[in-house]
Amino acid sequence: MSAILNSKQPWVKKALLYDKLSGRRVKCNTCERRCVIPLGKLGFCKTRQNLDGELYTLQYGLSSGISANPMEKKPFYHFWPGSYALTVGSWSCNSLCPWCQNFHLSKFSPDPARSEYITPEKFVDLVEKYRCQSTSISFNEPTLSLEWSLDVFKLARGKGFHNTFVTNGYMTLKALRMLYDAGLDALCIDVKGDAEVVR
Repeated sequence: MSAILNSKQPWVKKALLYDKLSGRRVKCNTCERRCVIPLGKLGFCKTRQNLDGELYTLQYGLSSGISANPMEKKPFYHFWPGSYALTVGSWSCNSLCPWCQNFHLSKFSPDPARSEYITPEKFVDLVEKYRCQSTSISFNEPTLSLEWSLDVFKLARGKGFHNTFVTNGYMTLKALRMLYDAGLDALCIDVKGDAEVVR
């Protein structure tokens, strides 16, 4: 465990939302699963680990892909129509949907060897470079990138960009408030299923 902490990898950062419990366990408060994680173990999503009795995210800034997309593809139909959002995703999910359209991202743990590390500053610079009007955290469950998203949103808001989230909505109210306070402008709760589910 201490090897991970001592490696000083930029994608390993202390998580913001957790409680310390007895026996050096921690309770993650990022999503509503609220995993109780023993020392050295991972939470359900495999993106958060109990290291030395503290909770860490293992994917701060690890990108599985970046693309400039029309806002309507998010899908947001009444939020800045005709504009573009620079969209980024990472790895894993806090759900187990058997029909997931992004299975290749949502069912895999963070892996620096398969990722591009991107700082919030670099991402916001790319928003400007590609002439997008918004950021969008999407592809996998963005709540698992809470700490990075907060930093991106603050920087993007300062440069006049809008911030969006495409999510399953299974975050804690505290996480949602933090996102809003950091500059979240629009959120799409994206529910998928067969014709019976979406009718």
